[in-house]
Amino acid sequence: MRIYKLGEEVLREKAVPIEKVTDEIRTLIGDMFETMVEANGVGLAAPQVGKKLRLFVAVADDDVKRVFINPQIVSTSEEVGDYEEGCLSIPGVYETIRRPVRVTVQALDENGKPFTLEADGLLARIIQHETDHLDGILFIDRGDPEFAEKTKEQFKQREEKAAKRRAEKELKKNRIAAKIAAKESKKSVLH
Repeated sequence: MRIYKLGEEVLREKAVPIEKVTDEIRTLIGDMFETMVEANGVGLAAPQVGKKLRLFVAVADDDVKRVFINPQIVSTSEEVGDYEEGCLSIPGVYETIRRPVRVTVQALDENGKPFTLEADGLLARIIQHETDHLDGILFIDRGDPEFAEKTKEQFKQREEKAAKRRAEKELKKNRIAAKIAAKESKKSVLH
């Protein structure tokens, strides 16, 4: 699955609740876990793979695969902690973000069964980070506003350069194809 990057609209939209957990949703969950692991991530929200659904997957310190469908953070600790965060949708960018150190979340699992989970440490941070994705919020929005603007501009420039390189490569490929077609056309005229 493709991981959507900063600047793509789906990352800024509010995801919609999942009405029923179907085989299609379970397939999506499996694909998301695979994509997350391949990208060396610890969490991945459905909007990050282009799906506007309230769903995320996570693997924290204990290596347990967790699925959160329609998650709601129902309580957070007053105690907060600073921790450097990154995001698969903003590769190479890290910032220290302050968040509550403990959360309680209610959600559905991959079978549609409701559960409540109290989490702390890395898992609490992942839950907050991924739930933000479901509301169109990126971790850079939670940090220094100047850093966020600078990051958006740098990422936009990086993406524009990459798009230009792709366009140049495509143009070169088209020119080569046109030359080959012209040669083939000459051959068929001569025969």
